[in-house]
Amino acid sequence: MNPESEHFIQFGLVNDMLSVPDLIRNFDTDRMHAMADKIVEAGNLMITGEGSSRFFPAKQAISWARKQGCSIGIHTESALQAMEYDLLDWVVLGLSNSGQTAEVIELFYNLKLDGHSKRYSLTTFHNTQLETFASTGYVLDCGEENAVAATKSVVEQGLFLRALLEQIHGVNTLAQRQNELADAVQTALLSELPAELVCRVARAKTVYWAGRNDGVAEELTLKTNEIIRKSADFLDGSYAVHGIEEVMDAEDVLIWIEPHSVSEAKFKSVLERSVGMEIIAIASRPTSFPTIMIPNARDLSGFVQMAAGWNLLVNVGLKLGVDVDTPLRARKVGNAFSPELV
Repeated sequence: MNPESEHFIQFGLVNDMLSVPDLIRNFDTDRMHAMADKIVEAGNLMITGEGSSRFFPAKQAISWARKQGCSIGIHTESALQAMEYDLLDWVVLGLSNSGQTAEVIELFYNLKLDGHSKRYSLTTFHNTQLETFASTGYVLDCGEENAVAATKSVVEQGLFLRALLEQIHGVNTLAQRQNELADAVQTALLSELPAELVCRVARAKTVYWAGRNDGVAEELTLKTNEIIRKSADFLDGSYAVHGIEEVMDAEDVLIWIEPHSVSEAKFKSVLERSVGMEIIAIASRPTSFPTIMIPNARDLSGFVQMAAGWNLLVNVGLKLGVDVDTPLRARKVGNAFSPELV
């Protein structure tokens, strides 16, 4: 993305993305202490939400916590499935950009009816319907977004959960690394991409995203639908070479986030040679595929990978002549609350 070019900055989506480095630099890592104490006391945390409010924020945080050996139970589920669980002993955190997501509100309404007292919300706006059903509500600082596709709110939700879990785990590393992370994200956003890679994705019939089940590739799959209006699928782990190749073809493309080096030869054999499709990597090291190189932010790399994916999708969208701010059918609030639902 070029912040000096009207070709890019005419779109609210691009401006939302370009605001993220400063959002990271200015993020308050200390304001969730009271919730952290309640989670430690309960011993269990359920993170719920729908779509972009859950994929990246919740799964990034859970991935980090498991790598650290965090002692509490942490789980994420969509709201209606979470309603099927016994959450009596769990702190429940509902994520909703709008605060009007019907499924999350229904869960919180029923938890309140059942006398559940540990209900927390995280929204972009004050005084939302979700907040009225929460015992405590937190509000993001990023402000309203200028496009249908959620971007800066997703990052701030991710930062909030990372800071929350650091407090639970008794460490405080994010605060010392905010400037470093912001610089890395800015580099990924502003990197000039090879024209041939942009054109290859623009020509694709289906865009597959492969990577870890940490929310990055899954969220970029959704962004592919919303921003460039192409069919897309998320293939976690090595799923891409375990049967789905039967329905892939040479018109498709697979974008692999930080490939496992031990799997590269197998992917090349099955997907490039047998199927005939191209593989593109987004990685902090050279790979055996055309690679969009990004800075290595170690355990914060998910934020940088996300920014690189955004950069690619915006460039593809503009190549296709798509209005990246306004999809034809997708809505900012996928399923908005209405009073008759409760």
